[in-house]
Amino acid sequence: MECIFCKIINKESDASVIYEDEDCLAFLDVYPITEGHTLVIPKKHCATLEDCDEETAKHLISVIKKLNGVVAKAVKSEGILNEVMNGEAAGQEVFHLHFHIIPRYKDDGFGWVYPKGYREQLEPREKLDEVAARIRNEI
Repeated sequence: MECIFCKIINKESDASVIYEDEDCLAFLDVYPITEGHTLVIPKKHCATLEDCDEETAKHLISVIKKLNGVVAKAVKSEGILNEVMNGEAAGQEVFHLHFHIIPRYKDDGFGWVYPKGYREQLEPREKLDEVAARIRNEI
């Protein structure tokens, strides 16, 4: 079964498209957090950023960079939040890579819910260095 974003790319489902080129598509989210909430997707199906080829990923970022200012100007936002969720545990619901462009305003009611104890105590440098070493070893 094709995903909803593939159906939008193939013109089998409706979308309010704001940008399209050979490699990507940008359209308004049907469940917007704020007015102008946009999704930018590759036309090639890939589930996460890690599944996306380097050239397409670079192109997506260049389109997002351009659209950030365009969307902000059109809806007169005070800021833009860019977000990508990779995997179910990260909150991904549609398993076709997509970046969010979310216009932000002071007191817009949207925000992160941080875990209990967040920012109450700095992580010990030794622990940070150990995790950094594990990540470097995977590069």
